Amino acid sequence: MKVRLSLKNVPFKEVLFQIFLNVTVFVFYSFDRRIPGIEPFKILFFLNYAIAGLVINYYLLPRYLYLRRYFHFIIYMLIVVVLLILMEELVLEKIFYPDTRGKHFFGVFYTLLSTMPSITILVGAKFAWDAIVKQQEVQELRNNVRESELQFLKSQINPHFLFNNLNNLYSHAIEQSPKTPEIILELSAVLRYILYDCKAKYVPLAKEIEQLENYINLNRMQIEGRGKVGFTAENIPSGYYVAPLILMVFVENAFKHSTSSLTENIDIYITLSVDKNGILSFSCRNTFMEQTNTERLSKGIGLANVKKRLHLLYPESHELDIFKAKGHYAVKLNMDLNKTNG
Repeated sequence: MKVRLSLKNVPFKEVLFQIFLNVTVFVFYSFDRRIPGIEPFKILFFLNYAIAGLVINYYLLPRYLYLRRYFHFIIYMLIVVVLLILMEELVLEKIFYPDTRGKHFFGVFYTLLSTMPSITILVGAKFAWDAIVKQQEVQELRNNVRESELQFLKSQINPHFLFNNLNNLYSHAIEQSPKTPEIILELSAVLRYILYDCKAKYVPLAKEIEQLENYINLNRMQIEGRGKVGFTAENIPSGYYVAPLILMVFVENAFKHSTSSLTENIDIYITLSVDKNGILSFSCRNTFMEQTNTERLSKGIGLANVKKRLHLLYPESHELDIFKAKGHYAVKLNMDLNKTNG
């Protein structure tokens, strides 16, 4: 077994930790009430332990234990312990205790009792350090994966939104509707918000509501006397932030399902409020024709997307209820704006 310790990539913080740990263990190891001070020969005895701990910590642990080569780890661990005992019994004690401890070998059990506490502390501390570092790496990886997933989900919203509204714009352009320039301006404002302001994970709630109203005005033009669209935002305090585009997806679905299945009597009602505890209550209700829309109500990129984003951004701090009854499709969402997983 060629022992090559990999110490080049050891972080400086870990080096400081190991120095502090070894000094601390040495102080307790060498402490003797009968003999004040530190005797020089005790440094050599402890150095024997420190070298053994170094071999175990920076060779055996990463090369065998962490790679789940448990049999090899146990064998080499026993070899290191045996060498440690032999060094102490046959060399150090012969030199410093030739007339007492150096004359006799008191047995393996007695020797282990005197050597293993220091080794256990040195190795156990290193094992704990590696476990903490690994946990931090896992958490960082989870955060990176979650952030990547959120960015992917958000990137799906923009084309989905743009596709639906370009169809609306196209139909007005074909009919040479005088509202076409107004639609282009409204669409430009909403797209500017999506492309620039929505890069942040959370945006001011007031800004989100403003763009939500712009989006509602944009789609209200599709109704053109075929029904009613109501929007109410009450008790909206300043200082709160919300994940962008979540509410807009539900409103988009309301317009899509209503206008695609009904030619008249379209009713869409949207309400939004925030209570004194920071709980946002959102409600969206729209009419639809049961025979044509039932299969598509709970499907589609937008709705699946927003459910996933809610799970990632508001874990255990939101309630989403989606149901249909008597020709109406309703969404009720409560979110705690004080609790975000950011």
